[in-house]
Amino acid sequence: MKLVLFLIAASLACSADIESRVEHGYADSGGVKIHYASLGKGPLIILIHGFPDYWYTWRNQMEELSKNYQTVAVDLRGYNLSDKPKGVEQYDMRLLVGDIAAVVKHLKRDKAIIIGHDWGGAIAWTFAAALPEMTERLIICNLPNLRGLNRELATNPEQQKNSAYARRFQSEGAHKQLTAEGLAGWVKDPAAKAKYIEAFRRSDFEAMLNFYKRNYPREPYTLDTSPVVKVKMPVLMIHGLDDKALLPGALNNSWDYVEKDLTLVTIPGAGHFVQQDASEMVTRTMKMWLNR
Repeated sequence: MKLVLFLIAASLACSADIESRVEHGYADSGGVKIHYASLGKGPLIILIHGFPDYWYTWRNQMEELSKNYQTVAVDLRGYNLSDKPKGVEQYDMRLLVGDIAAVVKHLKRDKAIIIGHDWGGAIAWTFAAALPEMTERLIICNLPNLRGLNRELATNPEQQKNSAYARRFQSEGAHKQLTAEGLAGWVKDPAAKAKYIEAFRRSDFEAMLNFYKRNYPREPYTLDTSPVVKVKMPVLMIHGLDDKALLPGALNNSWDYVEKDLTLVTIPGAGHFVQQDASEMVTRTMKMWLNR
């Protein structure tokens, strides 16, 4: 029993200490500074957070994966220590993809394993489709392929209902209703929550919502009939089934959007922030999949 308690305490202390062990840096993306935290050496992994979040969301995954990889978690533009350019056009998906490419190039690499959650997942899907030569493999946490989400918004009343938050975020002045404390409400660990509140106080709430204003589909929702651009590398999708914002129906036909193998892992009992809700399983799944 004492040994078990010691191992748990050691694990918690190790995770808590990650901030003192990462190396911080900045990449220039067309004049916008993108902050990142790096841990480990080896093949490059880029980890991209979503809303409302920052690089620290990946702390548990970085702890384990950094034993064999250089794990680099970014702050998206608008968040924490990255620049916060003004104007909704500054948050166009093309520029968000460019930010990740800038980090890869800054680290003097040709390609990377790309991991994304939520908006980070949307950026990761788009990055992989637009820049296959820079994408070694793709891992997505709780963000169905954008065409799957588009289909559900156009045809599934339940998804339309559960996307009401996004429509609110797209309204004028919505950022004025946000607070750092409110945005950190989903964080369960008290010590981590304090860090999140500090990070959100350094962030720009209007910039956060510009992701939705610029890139999230608007009503009336219609089916995307443009040609499908399939991603060309192996894909791992991990989805917490208790996600109320992104319902599992959008996962159907995910295989239609990939050229190579697709591994889909669903986790009952885990919500939208699956990388924290089911941290151990997510990390173990990533490690096993990468080591195939």
